[in-house]
Amino acid sequence: MTTDLSEKIDTAPSGPAASAKRVRVTINGAVHERVVPADLSLLDFLQEDLNLTGTKLGCGIGVCKGCTVAVRRVPSAQLVPMLACSTPAVNLDGQSITTVEGLAGGGALTPLQTTFLEKFAFQCGYCAPGFLMAAHILLDQLRAAPVSRDKLDATIAEACGEHICRCTGYVRYYEAIRQVALAEPGLVR
Repeated sequence: MTTDLSEKIDTAPSGPAASAKRVRVTINGAVHERVVPADLSLLDFLQEDLNLTGTKLGCGIGVCKGCTVAVRRVPSAQLVPMLACSTPAVNLDGQSITTVEGLAGGGALTPLQTTFLEKFAFQCGYCAPGFLMAAHILLDQLRAAPVSRDKLDATIAEACGEHICRCTGYVRYYEAIRQVALAEPGLVR
C-alpha cells in the first residue's frame, strides 16, 4: 500500500533546521512513502506516522535496546538489528523493516512469541518487543549459518546480552529462545 504524498509535501517543514526528505520504506510488508523531517527518528515515524506502537522507547539513547527492529537492507541480505530511537527514518530509505507487529503477519503468533508466553519470559512486557526482535534476527541468522549445540547459549547471549530488562532475570528469555532454536530443524548442528 503506497501512501499519497501530496498532503505530506504541502505540510513538510521548511528551513535548514527542519529539512525534509522523501522516504520510501517497506514496513511489515507494506510500502510507505512520506516526506519526513531529516531528524525524525524511526521510532517517532513508526509510532506517530504509522500508529505502530509495539516498538518501545526505553532509554532514548540506544542503550536498553527496547526499541530494536529488524532491517533487511537489500532483499537477499540477512536481517540486522536497528535501534529505532536513535536512527533517523531517512537513513532507511529503500529498506525493509520488520517491527514486533510484523512478526505475526498472518494473525497467528509465531513459535517464538508463543514460547515467550509459555515460558513467562517477561513481566511488565516493556522490553519484550526488543527481545523478540533480537531473537527473530538471531533465528534468521541461524537459518543461514547454523551453530553447534555447544555454542548455542553463547550465540543467544551475544544476540541478546545487551538488552536491558528491569523487571526480571534474563533466564526465561534465553530459555525460550533456546527452545525455539532447538525445535526448528537446521538451526543447530
